[in-house]
Amino acid sequence: MRIGIYGGSFSPVHSGHVAAAKAFMEQMWLDLLYIVPAGIPPHKQIAGGADAWQRLKMCELAFADMEGVVISDMEIRREGPSYTVDTLRQISHMCDEDSRLFLLMGTDMLLTLDRWVQPEEIFRLSYPVYMRREGNDPILDSRIVAKIGEYQQKYGKVVRRIVGDPVVVSSTQVRRAIAEGRSIDGMVPPAVAAYIRDHNLYV
Repeated sequence: MRIGIYGGSFSPVHSGHVAAAKAFMEQMWLDLLYIVPAGIPPHKQIAGGADAWQRLKMCELAFADMEGVVISDMEIRREGPSYTVDTLRQISHMCDEDSRLFLLMGTDMLLTLDRWVQPEEIFRLSYPVYMRREGNDPILDSRIVAKIGEYQQKYGKVVRRIVGDPVVVSSTQVRRAIAEGRSIDGMVPPAVAAYIRDHNLYV
């Protein structure tokens, strides 16, 4: 089995998340994809407006039509900070020995991965995969290439890239649009937009 893990605060989940998940599944030939909303992220505060279970529900709505996707509450139910290494351990214990885990991340996460909790264990348990949300930037490109080379030498794993044009939208932009009374049509899946309206979130 080829199993993907895509974590995040998802506050709210938006069209860029959905596009990234689809590209992840297609390009890594995944049999299964775990979407894992964070409980208590160790590195940042989750912006207010939706609790953990509402963020989970929005993920269920956003990915309802994607075959092979599992929305997991494992980090929400876990006590304490949501460390990626613990999530990888939990999922690996649920899988056969010959399963491969692929961990999706953005550029900022890629560049700081060696400063996460137990990075050597993250690389042992999974194959990191990144997707760019930014435009072309020669300086950033060189930093990414250098970091990937450093990881390969240090951990013995090649970091793979999801290729494609990213959907340029962020959860911050969605929350700002809602707070300012602007439409979020196209920024989030229709079912998520309806849920946000029905529950008066992010106003």
